[in-house]
Amino acid sequence: MGVFTESEINPKVVASVPFFGGVLALVMVAVLMMRVKKAPNGDGAQIFIAKQISEGAESFLKTEYAYLLPFVACVAAFIVGILESQDRGPLYMINGAYIQSSKKGGWQTMICFLCGAALSATAGWAGMKVATQTNVKTMEAARLGLNPALQIAFAGGAVMGFSVVAFGLLGMTVLFYIFATAQNNNSLLDMRDAIRYLSGFGFGASAIALFARVAGGIYTKAADVGADLVGKVEANIPEDDPRNPATVADNVGDNVGDVAGMGADLFESFCGSIIACAALSSNTRELALPFWIAGFGILAACIGFWTVSTKDDASQSDLLHALHRGVYSASILVIVFSVACVEILFDGNKQGYRYFGCIILGLVAGILIGEATEFCTSYAYGPTKSITHAGSAGGAATVIIQGLGIGMISVFPPTVIICATVIACFNVAGAGSSGLYGIAIAAVGMLSTLGVTLATDAYGPVADNAGGIAEMSPDVPEEVRERTDKLDALGNTTAATGKGFAIGSAVLTALSLMNAYVQDVPYSMGGNDRALAAAMTLTDPYVLSGIVFGAMLPFLFAALTMLSVRKAAGAIIVEVQRQFRDIPGLLEGKEGVVCDHMACVTMCTKASVDEMILPGVIAVFTPIAVGLLIGAKCLGGLLAGAISSGFMLAVMMSNAGGAWDNSKKYIENEKVYGGKKSDTHKACVVGDTVGDPFKDTSGPALNILIKLMTIFSLTMAPVFRSDWTTWWYGVFVLCAEIFAVMVAYYYVWVRNGEKCIPPEHQK
Repeated sequence: MGVFTESEINPKVVASVPFFGGVLALVMVAVLMMRVKKAPNGDGAQIFIAKQISEGAESFLKTEYAYLLPFVACVAAFIVGILESQDRGPLYMINGAYIQSSKKGGWQTMICFLCGAALSATAGWAGMKVATQTNVKTMEAARLGLNPALQIAFAGGAVMGFSVVAFGLLGMTVLFYIFATAQNNNSLLDMRDAIRYLSGFGFGASAIALFARVAGGIYTKAADVGADLVGKVEANIPEDDPRNPATVADNVGDNVGDVAGMGADLFESFCGSIIACAALSSNTRELALPFWIAGFGILAACIGFWTVSTKDDASQSDLLHALHRGVYSASILVIVFSVACVEILFDGNKQGYRYFGCIILGLVAGILIGEATEFCTSYAYGPTKSITHAGSAGGAATVIIQGLGIGMISVFPPTVIICATVIACFNVAGAGSSGLYGIAIAAVGMLSTLGVTLATDAYGPVADNAGGIAEMSPDVPEEVRERTDKLDALGNTTAATGKGFAIGSAVLTALSLMNAYVQDVPYSMGGNDRALAAAMTLTDPYVLSGIVFGAMLPFLFAALTMLSVRKAAGAIIVEVQRQFRDIPGLLEGKEGVVCDHMACVTMCTKASVDEMILPGVIAVFTPIAVGLLIGAKCLGGLLAGAISSGFMLAVMMSNAGGAWDNSKKYIENEKVYGGKKSDTHKACVVGDTVGDPFKDTSGPALNILIKLMTIFSLTMAPVFRSDWTTWWYGVFVLCAEIFAVMVAYYYVWVRNGEKCIPPEHQK
């Protein structure tokens, strides 16, 4: 028997467990920050290099947030204006009957939007700040051994993980409690209103995530590609060589792209999965369950974190097992805690255990997607080795051909896993509305251990930076570099699996958000004011058109981000070549001659922030323009098409890029095919260069695209109607989008296209 009856589950009960979970995560963040702070920095040149990396990362985030402030303000005003312009509140299905809400929700949704954006930005800042302080400490700890270095790097990455779940869960819980108790009724209607407002919180998180991921990805890959092509390929100098002006920018990019960007990405998924699940609930038990699972998941992640350790002579498989131990321990604990949640919340109802089965399916799906991604991208397995072998036979061209093939094949396993999970959850939960809720709770289960899962991913850039600082610092013992190389190679694998996990969770979250959108739109048909699900048939021309158009959007978005990387990287290449040419003795390594690292840092910051505007405008404006101009059916089709093609394209690009990267690492670490500087190595460096924007810019940004469009559609669901009913509003929004695209194209792609290139090289 459950502890609570249906009527006893009030907002205080719903908020209790997630509130204490969020507080626990904050305590964990404080403990980890103290642990990192106590670790020694060492002395000498490594301190100066680490300071440059930290200052460059801070400068980027300050510039990015300054650009985002007016955007956030304009969107907040738009949300208030369009929601408050409605003549009534939305309808909810409660206890088998539709009940009209008296609240339009414009101001409340705007407040949630601003809080979501602010907390997402804060979590990104906190995680990146600690990561840039941890890199040099990890290098210093590597002097003592492999395990001390792993412990410090993992602690630094865990700050990002626990900051995300702390700020996300506490923000949603506090806002939910405030809005659900504002009328002092403690009714399900008030709680459903509060969840509706929280869709604005998810949209705020999505908006920040989109720009953080796109701008951070452009930054990191522009610097990486520029540094590799001029340094390793043209000048034949090692990676992270202090003579290369782009090395500091490359290390800065690891932090802004793979720490702040990934953190914002999963902050959005974590919050969106809870919001979607609660929005699909039909009673207070179902509404409370995702919040409780997330709260107990934090406790499980905290315990799992402390199980991570290794031995000083550990191999790559030993290191990978150490990180897996933390994730698997947390997953097992979540299963135990989920049983407790079901027993407490569900009053002896078997339906609770059906949802428990869906939670397990979500956890298993996340692990399987990670394993499939690891198989396709780790050089311990055949697919990545086949790329290196292709390079030995045919050079760079065959490396690229083989890598593209591996990337395309790698789409098969996660697709089967996601499809099987969706079908299984729908049937296990009992089909109908319960089945849709089961899919949503599976996404919550997959993300419940995010605190430790994200730590394994954010750890990678810290280890990469530690290796870079060791390479650039004089008089560092060879064994230190060997240890940081081991940690870096492990980071490449965890980064690839982390991207697979992020994409898989994004798809489940986006599907749940789309289902919530279909349920909430007031589409009228045959006297039914909630008939959108029945109207969205595959034979309907509006739905079909939406699917085709939506399937195109990820390709357009990926193309814009790829082109942005190319343009920004071209500027970096020219700048590095200029310094090699114009600074006497630099390339020869003459004593006392240093390059201008900060010139590349400044150039990358300006280029990446400018380049994020055009794809961002398209992502934000398109769903609302289609929904208002044509109608809710076409927008529903657009979301379905974008989720399908975006998922496939994101997996292909992320896995192909990861495989290209590790094919190069295979030669460097295992000293095969002639080792570094061999023809095969140079061919794989070219493949890695192609793969860089695949895996770190376009691929990861696509899962944010599909989540942003679905959460924005859910936020604006009350304003969408039947076909062409609101076409005049749609024309206005479409004209605004066209104008914004033209302005962004002119100022960023035409007028400013050459400004990031030094004057002497401009036409």
